[in-house]
Parts: sequence; C-alpha cells; structure tokens
Amino acid sequence: MINIAILGTGKIIPEAIGAIQASKKFHVANIWARSHSRDKAAALAEKFHIDNFTTDLDAIANDPAIDFVYVGLVNGVHHEYAKKFLAEGKNVIVEKPFTTSAEQAKDLIDLALNKRLYLFEAVTTLHQPNFFAIRDALKKIGAIKIVQCNFSQYSSRYDDYKKKIVAPSFDPKCFGGALMDLNIYNLNFVIALFGLPKKIFYVANRGFNGVDTSGIVSLEYENFLAQCAAAKDSGSPSFLNIQGDGGYILSRSTPNELNNFELAIRGEEVQNFSLNKFNHRMIQEFVNFGEIFERGDYSAVERGLKVSLDVVTVAESAAKSAKLFEA
Repeated sequence: MINIAILGTGKIIPEAIGAIQASKKFHVANIWARSHSRDKAAALAEKFHIDNFTTDLDAIANDPAIDFVYVGLVNGVHHEYAKKFLAEGKNVIVEKPFTTSAEQAKDLIDLALNKRLYLFEAVTTLHQPNFFAIRDALKKIGAIKIVQCNFSQYSSRYDDYKKKIVAPSFDPKCFGGALMDLNIYNLNFVIALFGLPKKIFYVANRGFNGVDTSGIVSLEYENFLAQCAAAKDSGSPSFLNIQGDGGYILSRSTPNELNNFELAIRGEEVQNFSLNKFNHRMIQEFVNFGEIFERGDYSAVERGLKVSLDVVTVAESAAKSAKLFEA
C-alpha cells in the first residue's frame, strides 16, 4: 500500500479521501491543516479512521514513510506547496488547476523530472474509460469542425458572494472564478484530445470584485473551432460535443464525471456508451496514479505533465485576454 498525506481540510478533501481509500491503492497516513483548521483535521481523521493529523508541515515532509502528498489547497498556493514537497523528495498529486501560470508549471515539472519524482494533476476527466473511448472514436466522425463544452453549476457559495461574502473560489487574489475552476475540466478535455490551439480568447461575466463568475473560452485550431463555457453564477445541463463532417460525439454529462457518451456516425444507428467503472468520479484517477507508480511507468508521468503544462499555458493566455488577476 502506498502511503499518502493530505494537505488541506476544504470542501474537496472529504471526497478525495473517500476516493483515495476506495481506490485500494493508497493508505491515508496523515492530514495536515493550518492551525486555525486543526479541529477540521481532527474531525476528518476520526470520520475516515486516519491515525494521524498535524499542523506541522515539516512533520510530513520529514516522514520517510510518506510516499505521496496530495495538495488539495486553494488554487493560488498549489505551486508553493507542491514545490516544497518535491524539493523534499516526495511524490506529489496536485488538485486542479495544476498551477496558475506556465512559469510555475515549468518550475514544478523541471524539478520532478530532474529528481525522477512522480507528479500528477488530479483531473478526473482524463482518467475515465469514457475519455479513452471518445479519443478512439474521433477517427470515426470524419474531419472535426466544431467542439463545444459547457460546465455550468450554480455555486453553493454564490448566494453569499452576492452579499459580498467572498470565499476563495470567488476571490481573484486566490485565483478563483469560473476559468480556473470548472473551465479547467473543459480545457483538459479539448487540449488532451487536440493539443494547443493557434488562438485563444476569453470573454467573461465579472463580479463586483472582478472575478469571472462565468465565461467562454474560444479556441481556434487549424481546421476547426472550440468553445469552452463555464458558469458558477448560473446552471444548465452540462455537455461535451464534438462535431465532424461524418458524425458527432456527445456526452450529456458534467465534464468532470464524463459518465456517458453517444457516437453518431452518419447513416448508422446511434451508439450509447457508459464505460466508467466506479460510482464516484475521483476513484479512477487514484487507481491510475497508484498503478502508474507501482509499475514504474514514468513515461505516463511525462505524458500527463505535457497536458498539464499545455492547459496552464492556455488558461493563462485566456486570463490575460480578459485581463483577469491583474492588480
């Protein structure tokens, strides 16, 4: 069993711990929290039967029994904490977004590659069997013409935001907002399938503090166009749609789950697929991370990091086009 320590106590952490334990690849050995969140760490340790929790970051960094560290903290500190543990020789799993700039991403990647450490970004979309089946089906729908992605969920924190109570997910100083949250899944889907676009442009609805509460990223490729829409201020059915001149691929699912898709080849009956193995979206990625580590498949690490860097590069360019995160 691979020993892993958890950094953070926020909303994603209980889901992550449950998925990590369900993967049967990792043993959660410790939870770290800042001093003011010590009680949250204690409650999580009790709920998930974890032996240790701490507010001492170095206790984890210096523990030789810890193989991996999972960084589940706010977006703006992913680079700082991942770098600390890579420097200490730990393998790292970073919650999406990987970092907030291409420069930060390159810094982490260079460090991991030089030390031959395992560094993963936790993007559920790219680990689902449905994703690989979609990739394989692309050649069946002819020349790609239009790609559309929509991930829109009314945020549980948006009512407070409208009262000017700002959580990190709506704080531009923490790199909150729709682009760096929901749209990261859309961008991973498109870029993992098609690579870097030629042109990138972002238009956004802005809140009172300048954060992008919703927005659309337009990507121009050599022979087709892609649009990635994400909203935290409104809801609608989410979907992923790839149109070719010989058919289409449509998933009527949130992009982070990708729990189904239909393949329509012109002149043939529509085929429906639901190939994912687990009932929770996060389990598969931890199974995959554990298997990659167990078999020593470092080429899989390198392939994943290439996608992470490309996505950060596109997200940073999109943010600059909309003048997000500018002082």
